[in-house]
Amino acid sequence: RFSGTFVGNAESASPAAAPSPPAVAAATLPAVPTIPVVPTIVGVPNTVAEGVLNPNEVKPPASGTRRARVLYDYEAADSTELALLADEMITVYSLPGMDPDWLIGERGNQKGKVPVTYLELLS
Repeated sequence: RFSGTFVGNAESASPAAAPSPPAVAAATLPAVPTIPVVPTIVGVPNTVAEGVLNPNEVKPPASGTRRARVLYDYEAADSTELALLADEMITVYSLPGMDPDWLIGERGNQKGKVPVTYLELLS
């Protein structure tokens, strides 16, 4: 035995000896209705607010479009993006709620998201 340096109760150290909290059945809790929240931006189709861009639904703003020169080739990852070729000129603009690292780019009748880092923004 140790000479009184340890004080404890061996019975209380056992996890089986500790009383467990009373279990609450899930059926006794009141059901709380939930309402899904979908962010929307006035004047912008819901597909943009939800992070899914359908380029055919996006209209350029009345003002705020800029010309940009493409610095590097870029291969579109999916149908929402616009493939780019180095040194070509495109029109770009941003939309409210859109990721600031991306812009909407237009070339003729083609539209899609383009990464800002691949562009030199002009006038």
